[in-house]
Amino acid sequence: MSDRGRPIYPGGFPAIVRQMEARREPLGYAPGEALPPLDVSLEPLKTTRVDPDAPDVAGSTSSYARKRRDLSAEFAGQPELLLLHGLLIANLRRRDYPDHAPALFQRLWAEQSGFLLASLDARWLVSAITTFGDHGHTDAQRHIGQSLSMLFAMMKLYETERVFSDKPPDQPHDWTAPPKSPLALGMDRYAIVGGGLDVNLLGGLWQQARDDRVIAPLACHLLELLIRDDRTVFARLRKMRAKRKTQRAAASRQTPAGADRGSNPAPVPGPKAQGDARTPPRWGVVSLVHAPLAQIARFAAHHLSLGAARLYLHLDAPDPAAAVFLAQHPAIEVITCDDTYWNAQKKPRMEQHQLRQLWVATRTYRRTDLDWLAHVDVDEFMLPPAPMGEMLAQVDRDTAAILMPPVEQLAGGDDTLFKTTARMAGRDKSVLEDIYPTFGPYLRGGYLSHLEGKLIARTGIPEVRLGLHALLYRGAAATNIAPLDGLYIGHAHATDWNSFRRRLDYRLDHGSYKKRDDSGFRLHDMLQYLRREEGEEGLRRFFGEVCEATPELVSRLRHNDMLIARNLDLDAKVRDIFGTLPEG
Repeated sequence: MSDRGRPIYPGGFPAIVRQMEARREPLGYAPGEALPPLDVSLEPLKTTRVDPDAPDVAGSTSSYARKRRDLSAEFAGQPELLLLHGLLIANLRRRDYPDHAPALFQRLWAEQSGFLLASLDARWLVSAITTFGDHGHTDAQRHIGQSLSMLFAMMKLYETERVFSDKPPDQPHDWTAPPKSPLALGMDRYAIVGGGLDVNLLGGLWQQARDDRVIAPLACHLLELLIRDDRTVFARLRKMRAKRKTQRAAASRQTPAGADRGSNPAPVPGPKAQGDARTPPRWGVVSLVHAPLAQIARFAAHHLSLGAARLYLHLDAPDPAAAVFLAQHPAIEVITCDDTYWNAQKKPRMEQHQLRQLWVATRTYRRTDLDWLAHVDVDEFMLPPAPMGEMLAQVDRDTAAILMPPVEQLAGGDDTLFKTTARMAGRDKSVLEDIYPTFGPYLRGGYLSHLEGKLIARTGIPEVRLGLHALLYRGAAATNIAPLDGLYIGHAHATDWNSFRRRLDYRLDHGSYKKRDDSGFRLHDMLQYLRREEGEEGLRRFFGEVCEATPELVSRLRHNDMLIARNLDLDAKVRDIFGTLPEG
């Protein structure tokens, strides 16, 4: 079918522009009429009340006088400062306006933002943000003003159409198979369960909104209003997502007749008697670490900043300097796993790093007094969308552990971009060949490392051991495991070329790139081939396509809702937690 149909607006864009421009005729002023000067005293206008009769322009037929009378009736009995704000916006929407109007508008928001936010309704606040988009003094003001103006204008259009449906604005659609009709312009549907389009949009706007001190109070206030209103498409989609996840969880708990042998729920103990039930659960992290002090400090500072009550850091090799530095924080327990430590255990030191991880994690689990314990590596960072304690307080009592799906950090640029798997975004795995044109067929989910994720386990369960990616009850994986919406484990697996290349040999022989079976040509085979046939150039080409945050890869991931942005700012967290940043 041709995409050159008749325009839905008669006359096309020339007619659209003519109609738009006709609404932007400048306001006319009669002799003696004018906006207040730029240096007008604003404080008296906060206490002087608006006369609805607008005596200052009585008898005048100018367009300015008509606008002033209309706004005086709207703001009758309210502070004159609100009327002035409305008049400035009315002028600045036109093709021409008094020379000082933009500067006076800026002055109002620079000096009186708190008063304006407390006094104006959302309609006028949206008009203000639109005015910043047209008349901002900085690039940041114009950019965020235009972005939010477009967002709220589109919301007004589609929410207006929505009211003609048979559902109130706070009621989501029923979860059924989506209609097969395509979206306009051939766009892909938003993946309601795994998609990140909404959080990428809102999170990006929030970060941009804070770049300018004048517009920040207004922009952030509007965005807060948006995410607290349950009558928007964002709220409806979140409700649909939550309902779908509940349905999936319920389905997973319904074991067909004769198939109950796979069920292995770990028995969750009753609530602890001590403590206030309103107090959020106490949680912590256990990890066996073998890394430079600076890396360990960033790992520790990140999780302490999230509210971890305790970190159990096991040093896989003696490092007195690291032990002293880390132990200065009262919430960190440092255990040096030297000969003395292993001689005191029931087993000698295991040769495999993974077995040593399981040993220290399980021993810590059995002795901790925390409510929840996460077992994660030093290059992994918990990424909760809300305070962890509050999230854990909402977990069903029969859930033994929470699964944190992995997102893999992209290399280069800021430490804020993580990619998801196609499945997490609700996509078919075939998109991997579009995202990674050369190497996509050889990647599990598009990752170099694990897809299984990590767990934070409820403590006090008898007969369990902590695995790398599982909670083992009586030797088998516990099945009463559930995810928490928006909680991921961010894996800083290959954050730069040098670290990727330095660890490559070990990972091919012992780690995550090791081939586990004979199931075809996989990542292990591809890396071995590149190393043998193309050398460093081939490996660099692989790293650039799969790992680096190039504009092309970022764009392809974002297009498929497979990109997550989180501002870790690890060095700042180290300074906040420890006061100094260790070398390296």
